[in-house]
Amino acid sequence: MEPSDEALCERVARRDEAAFDLLVSRYQERAYRLAWSMLRNSEDARDVSQEAFIRLFEAAGSFGGRSKFSTWFYRILVNLCLDHKRKHRWWKLWARDDSDERSEPLLERQPAPVTDPVDKLSRERTMKELGTAVDRLAPRQRAAVLLRVQEDMATYDIARVLKC
Repeated sequence: MEPSDEALCERVARRDEAAFDLLVSRYQERAYRLAWSMLRNSEDARDVSQEAFIRLFEAAGSFGGRSKFSTWFYRILVNLCLDHKRKHRWWKLWARDDSDERSEPLLERQPAPVTDPVDKLSRERTMKELGTAVDRLAPRQRAAVLLRVQEDMATYDIARVLKC
């Protein structure tokens, strides 16, 4: 039986590197995907998600078990993303590049493929409009939507991640 995330975090607090490696393997892809969805830049998402794992390793002892591990970890990740956006807002406005990487999917969990070309075109248009709408949200609102859609988090857990 696989150890729970919470048990692994307790082991990480005691500097168990094998437990840390297991948590990284469980959350690495999801952390990157969420960071990319919030930051819309591959390098920034990679850097911020790696920083989240460093913070996890350093702060594992402070995980009190008052929430699920995933809620605690996503709070670290979302806060890092929000901080990154705040720190780099002026640069993004000044050096804006319209080719920003918009070809990557914003919302990972999409319905099954459609075979009818008209339906496919309609769905593509809808997804593009949805992506544009999510891009326009304030960072904390965007985080709430992405945590719900991509991570299937409960509203209560999202509120804990965003401290609201």
